[in-house]
Amino acid sequence: MSTTEREHDAVVDERGRANLVRLLRVAYPHPQFPDGPYERTADTIIEQVGVSPWHRISLVNGLQTLDAAAGGSFADLDEPAALTLLRSVENAEFFVFVRGVTVTTLYNDHEVWDLLGYEGASFDQGGYLHRGFDDLDWLPSPRIEEYAGPDQLLEVAPDDEPTGRGR
Repeated sequence: MSTTEREHDAVVDERGRANLVRLLRVAYPHPQFPDGPYERTADTIIEQVGVSPWHRISLVNGLQTLDAAAGGSFADLDEPAALTLLRSVENAEFFVFVRGVTVTTLYNDHEVWDLLGYEGASFDQGGYLHRGFDDLDWLPSPRIEEYAGPDQLLEVAPDDEPTGRGR
């Protein structure tokens, strides 16, 4: 057993980790994502709380509270019930901490980048300008219609010209 695995065991038990992974899947739903990115995010959260006794206690108690509120196992709740429960604790300190770490960890996972079609940073490759910055094949084609209005705009008010004030 590695040091990291022993540290995880000391912070969150197997059931707590399952609850954390389920929390991440419900709060950040991406059906096309495999378990890996969620599990790596959970590991990062667990590693970070291992440094702070306050966050460790908050996370452990928060994950246990999810089970208590679920009347059994939070990890086994269906999607609507799990989402309703998470909404009821969204301002809890442990949830705020989990959300903060998740946003910067889950979406910085290179497997997630591949799944979302993100090619990564472009600064080291000269920027986006000459690398298809306008390549929007993931968006629907825009609807382009010609303007069918009058040839000349109508005057709405006699003083509708810019006054130069405020410049």
